[in-house]
Amino acid sequence: MEYTTQSHGDYAAIKKEIWKVTIILSVLTIIELLLGLWIFLKPDMNHTLKLILKGTIIILMLAKSFYIVAYFMHLKHEIKNMIMTIILPLTLFIWFIIAFLYEGHSYNNLKNNYDRQYNEGTIKVNKAEYKHDAAKPATQEAAPEPAH
Repeated sequence: MEYTTQSHGDYAAIKKEIWKVTIILSVLTIIELLLGLWIFLKPDMNHTLKLILKGTIIILMLAKSFYIVAYFMHLKHEIKNMIMTIILPLTLFIWFIIAFLYEGHSYNNLKNNYDRQYNEGTIKVNKAEYKHDAAKPATQEAAPEPAH
């Protein structure tokens, strides 16, 4: 069995790559936190600007997830078939999350618009019309009520 050792040059390159990824992930995290803090501290911010900042945070999060998957799950140096074996279920999982967020948003809107006091069988009658009917002479016969 043959054992291979890494030369000092390979170790330095690997160490340099680890520091590069660490710095990139740290910078992305700091930018995300600053943007989130900005949104939190400015509640009267323009709605469009707030959406743009939230979209920027999502893009930065996706970039971070790329680096995490590529380097910490060691997919950067794998063959394409192995990468696709992991990426395809990941995209299905992302679709799954988006579908549940959409359904939850729809449910929330329906819940907010549903009037629990509404009953289709009730009819509102104005008090003036009701008093007018009571003031009619007793000699006039009442019309038969329609059957429901």
